[in-house]
Amino acid sequence: MFSLTHLHPMIVHFPIALVTIGFLAELASLFFKKEACLHKISLYLLIIGTLAAMAAVLAGLFFTEKLSGEAGSIKDTHALLAYITTGLLLVTSLLGILPLLKGKENKTTKRLFFLVYLLSMIAVSATGFFGGTLVYSYMMPL
Repeated sequence: MFSLTHLHPMIVHFPIALVTIGFLAELASLFFKKEACLHKISLYLLIIGTLAAMAAVLAGLFFTEKLSGEAGSIKDTHALLAYITTGLLLVTSLLGILPLLKGKENKTTKRLFFLVYLLSMIAVSATGFFGGTLVYSYMMPL
């Protein structure tokens, strides 16, 4: 039977995949400079991944159970990382969109975008790690 508590685990895989593949596309765009589509693909995946991360955070906030003890501590760390990750993704998305709106992009902006995108991907990975620790160490029978 479906329960709203299933919503968060169903959504969280989207930002992980979208942000990771988007970052890899951005990385590839640095090596294949003539392929302008790689940067656009990266930006589109980032924006969709950011929206998915926001949905995942909201689902986690409203539809997951309270935990206590060591599991509660790990969940608190996971939640904090989720907020940081979502904030980083929002900043990264803005850094990617603003040059398009202004119609010009310089090397400093592009480097800053790449650096914050890298930090965002690392944050997504760390958040996923703690979420996976919760699932595999505290909620699933082995």
